[in-house]
Amino acid sequence: MLSSIKRFLIGRPLKSAALGEQKLNILKALAILSSDALSSVAYGTEQILIVLATISVIAFWYSIPIAVGVLFLLAALIISYRQIIFTYPHGGGAYVVSKENLGENAGLIAGGSLLVDYILTVAVSVSAGTDAITSAFPVLHPHTVPIACVLVVLITILNLRGLTESATILAYPVYLFVFALFILIGVCIYKILTGNVAPTVHHPSIGAPVQGITLFLLLRAFASGCSALTGVEAISNAIPNFKNPAPNNAAKTLILMGSLLALLFSGITFLAYYYGIAPKAEETVVSQIAKETFGRNYLYFFVQGTTALILVLAANTGFSAFPQLAYNLARDKYMPRMFTIRGDRLGYSNGIVSLGIASILLIITFHGQTEHLIPLYAVGVFIPFTLSQTGMIIKWVREKPAGWLAKLTANLIGALITLIVLLIFFITKLGQVWFVFIFLPLIVILFHRINKHYEAVGEQLRVYNQLPAIPVEGNVIIVPVAGITRVVENSINYAKSLTDQIFAVYVSFDREDEKRFAEKWEKWQPDVRLVTLQSHYRSILHPLSKFIDTVEHKASGNNYRVTVLIPQFITKKSWHNILHNQSSLLIRTYLLYKKKVIVATLPYHFKK
Repeated sequence: MLSSIKRFLIGRPLKSAALGEQKLNILKALAILSSDALSSVAYGTEQILIVLATISVIAFWYSIPIAVGVLFLLAALIISYRQIIFTYPHGGGAYVVSKENLGENAGLIAGGSLLVDYILTVAVSVSAGTDAITSAFPVLHPHTVPIACVLVVLITILNLRGLTESATILAYPVYLFVFALFILIGVCIYKILTGNVAPTVHHPSIGAPVQGITLFLLLRAFASGCSALTGVEAISNAIPNFKNPAPNNAAKTLILMGSLLALLFSGITFLAYYYGIAPKAEETVVSQIAKETFGRNYLYFFVQGTTALILVLAANTGFSAFPQLAYNLARDKYMPRMFTIRGDRLGYSNGIVSLGIASILLIITFHGQTEHLIPLYAVGVFIPFTLSQTGMIIKWVREKPAGWLAKLTANLIGALITLIVLLIFFITKLGQVWFVFIFLPLIVILFHRINKHYEAVGEQLRVYNQLPAIPVEGNVIIVPVAGITRVVENSINYAKSLTDQIFAVYVSFDREDEKRFAEKWEKWQPDVRLVTLQSHYRSILHPLSKFIDTVEHKASGNNYRVTVLIPQFITKKSWHNILHNQSSLLIRTYLLYKKKVIVATLPYHFKK
């Protein structure tokens, strides 16, 4: 039944040979990997205006030069990540760049920041989209958390179905959002050029003097506007998901994403300034622009509907990039090896499921009100931004390839700006981002502990020719028995086929029972030695363990190995198991952790 449900939700398994069919072309990759970056257009301008509103409405003209600064940083990041794509075509982005050029810890900080950032991406995006849904339907407001959790589950299932299938479905709302905003911007500009703007519209003149404006506040507004750049790095992490030639296709997708982001962000920022729009708690900036342009007609609701969709689907960038980054970390032995395994539909299913679970836990913990996590979300992006840019600077200085000075200049400018933005976040929003100073070191320590474990395991598993194997002269088999049954008979016969050194062990709770069982055994299996153990505290494990230790100690001196053969009956129906005690399971679990003892299970299947 569970298998049927799985097949219905996820689809039939794909052959490994079909991996090439699961690669993304440019249009699908743009939809699935750019949703986070493009969705930030819906709130990037608003974040700038919120800071400027603390001075006065006249200060809103500063949004134009601030937007130019954000676009300048976007250009630097696009150039940098394009270089990263061609230099590191196997993916990994900031993690690989930082690890190779700045050292192991820098790479782990970048990787850990991005992993946390992708979890926050899903939680914040879905919560924002849920807010848009409950705003349209206030009756649903008390159910915000369940709605958000259901949306995460749906997106998780969609991604488990495979890259191409999820990209095909998600491409429509992403491109509808882009189309809707281009219509909005185009109609607005047409109205402005033809003089059809309402006479009540008023905006401050560019260059108008503003009382109380400071450099610190402008930098804070700039840092807030840089939230529009979240998700830019996702393409460089997911290069292996592209069709060949993967680096070329990834680079083209990155440039397309950067161009769309620049056009939409600059268009929304200009229109917000021109219409003199101020941020409101009850209505977004995009909503106000659409209402000024179209009124509350079907075009207005088209813009609002596609905006709500893109905010929810921005989570999909996390689902695309998190599994690939987790794969790179697991391949380098910093995360569990399960993250390197492809699922039925050839995606890294364990990474997808883990991201979904972590996001749901975050939504439940914060009751769907994750907006105060946005500064932490932005910091999680700008740490890898800064580290990757710095890593590329080191690489160009060290290798000096053709044209390295131009590349160095682009990365140097990008590194300085991202570092300034990062410092501004830490200075102005310390109360909201202090947690990064705790969880990042903890994540790096965890990565090191995992790596240490894998290195220790590898060292113990390697075959050294100079180390002689310990000879095994024979085998002693211990068979725990609970009575005289077909199951026990099956186990004893199997043990006899392997060796004549057999001990049947019976644990009794009283003397009379012990005596009766010994008499029955002598008549039934006189050629197999029976050892009866008395348990005063009704424990099977304790006396059995002591006996096994005694036998193992004597056997090891003669180069004999001890095998504990546990009889196990298998019921015809799984629910029948709850009707029987699970002593064999307890014995097996306990003995697995004993050194130098082999634990084997011999099943006996019931027919009814």
